[in-house]
Amino acid sequence: MSRNSNLATLEKLGSAVNENRLGELDAYFVSDSVDHDPAPGQVPGPEGYEEMFATMRRAFPDLHIEVEHVVATDDEVAFAYTITGTHLGELMGHAATGRTVSYRGMQISRFADGKLVERWGSSDELGMLRQLGLSM
Repeated sequence: MSRNSNLATLEKLGSAVNENRLGELDAYFVSDSVDHDPAPGQVPGPEGYEEMFATMRRAFPDLHIEVEHVVATDDEVAFAYTITGTHLGELMGHAATGRTVSYRGMQISRFADGKLVERWGSSDELGMLRQLGLSM
């Protein structure tokens, strides 16, 4: 596959997450995809990503991921992004605060045959928790 097809897959994946079409995620991940930085309790494969994003969307119904900078090769895509949302549902055992958040992250994804095979990444979850008043 090519750089352009990987970028197209990433764009479709981002649209599915932003538009809460999480049932489509199987189309973008191989069944045994590996997340080297999984969320707590995240299982491998598309199911893990679907549940992780569903958890985030329950906490932040207006969750939006904005990709800001992308670098790509024929099999990898690295990008920086900003996540925004309003905390209207439970998150990690904490009731909704009604506060909005904006925090940054970075990710590297490896693709094969147009699907995501491996992911490495990090987002400023401590910054998010501070914005919600849930951490010092």
